[in-house]
Amino acid sequence: MTNRVYNFSAGPAMLPTPVMQKVQEEFLDYQGLGASIVEVSHRLPIFREILDSTESMFRELTNLPKNYRVLFMHGGAQMQFSAVPLNLMSRKKHKGSYFITGRWGILAEKEAQRYGSTEILMDTKEYDYRLIPEYDGSKLDQESSYAHLTTNNTLYGTRWHSFPDTGSVPLAADATSDILSREMDYSQFGVVYAGFQKNLGTAGTAIVIVRDDLLGNALPETPKLLDYALFDEHHSLPNTINVFGVYVMRLMLEWVKEQGGVPEMEKLAEKKSALLYDVLDRSDFYLAVAHPEHRSTMNVTFHFPQDELLQKFLTKSDKEGFYGLMGHAKVGGARASIYNAMPLEGVAELAKFMQEFERKNG
Repeated sequence: MTNRVYNFSAGPAMLPTPVMQKVQEEFLDYQGLGASIVEVSHRLPIFREILDSTESMFRELTNLPKNYRVLFMHGGAQMQFSAVPLNLMSRKKHKGSYFITGRWGILAEKEAQRYGSTEILMDTKEYDYRLIPEYDGSKLDQESSYAHLTTNNTLYGTRWHSFPDTGSVPLAADATSDILSREMDYSQFGVVYAGFQKNLGTAGTAIVIVRDDLLGNALPETPKLLDYALFDEHHSLPNTINVFGVYVMRLMLEWVKEQGGVPEMEKLAEKKSALLYDVLDRSDFYLAVAHPEHRSTMNVTFHFPQDELLQKFLTKSDKEGFYGLMGHAKVGGARASIYNAMPLEGVAELAKFMQEFERKNG
């Protein structure tokens, strides 16, 4: 593979080179089958083995408790903005409680309003979403159906470093942008979901981890393909699954395991992000977005003194092989997304480029 750029896009994100090479190797003929993996029926034993081993490996890497079910569902993470309330809202007061720490929390809470009442436990807009203050639990109604948060905020580059205690209220988490990048105690949550396209592979599907006592509570109007209990009953196969997406996810999980598992991914994420934050903290030129105590290790966000410098930076960085550094349209500035597949040397090269750009333009 030649002429590869370093892809810092927020998603779909880069994949490890060995994973892509394996896909390329097996694409025309999957393990001697004489057919491509994208031609394999989801009902055949050969795919069932892929599905079962993907779930098994995910459980191993995350130390997932036995009382949690693993589902592979259509539509990515935003589909879960509907699925979570549809499956949990019928409990207790028909109310969802939301921690809003950025755009994805805003959209999730807005979608939940379609299916019941909502309350906002925290909205960090007053801090321009630059930090996540400690939550003392005082506002949470223990009769709420569930609480919901976003573990890592891609737009602003912040994350929860520890998660709030919601007592008897099940906590649902959108972990799309940092799943498998740090160790998590899944027993803290009732539901955890993540789109594949950042740390798990290719876009179009979400993994959904559900505590088994929360199954079977779907609202009557829940569409069949959003019903957690139905997906569990049919082993994620109520209809044609994203065969290719699950196949690539298995390769991603194998790669993570080969790197030393989630603990090593976490160490690497800390090293990579530290390289960029060190540039920002030493600079009188770049303007870091996230508060130092609340920074993400997946998304490093920063601004420039003038807009024309941003455009110059983006043009120059693209020519130098650093792809996808433009910030989200809602925030502006620049953003380096350094998910698991981004190698340390790629981040080191970007850090050097940033220092040189500052030297010439500061």
